[in-house]
Amino acid sequence: MDAISLVGLRETPISVEEVVAAVGDPRAGGTAFFVGTVRDHDHGRAVARLAYSAHPRAESEMRRVMERVVADVSGGGSPVRRVAALHRVGDLEIGDTAVVAAAAAGHRDEAFDACRRLIDDLKAEVPIWKHQEFTDGAAEWVGAE
Repeated sequence: MDAISLVGLRETPISVEEVVAAVGDPRAGGTAFFVGTVRDHDHGRAVARLAYSAHPRAESEMRRVMERVVADVSGGGSPVRRVAALHRVGDLEIGDTAVVAAAAAGHRDEAFDACRRLIDDLKAEVPIWKHQEFTDGAAEWVGAE
């Protein structure tokens, strides 16, 4: 069975329940998940809204990162049984869910490790860019360096 149970970019709202259900596995003793939401501020500035854009290969890059996380974390002990991640693209408002990542493993330590690595590596490596609009009228791109 493939450990990657769900991966994708969505223009519609993300269901946390869908992601958590996707990593369900009777061999897993621990499941960890992360929910990223749009906050009303960034670096001391009030955020009005934001939009995410993704490169056409972003979803395949998500899968590559997920495969590596499963292999790396499973190599240290209890195998990672399932991982899942969904990321929003398009216009989002304050409070919207932007990303959900989850990992299930034989034990909680591996589940927490895999989930933390998963969200950190997705953020660092997948070509998804955030365009933030601030309440003062200014705007910036994040992740487009």
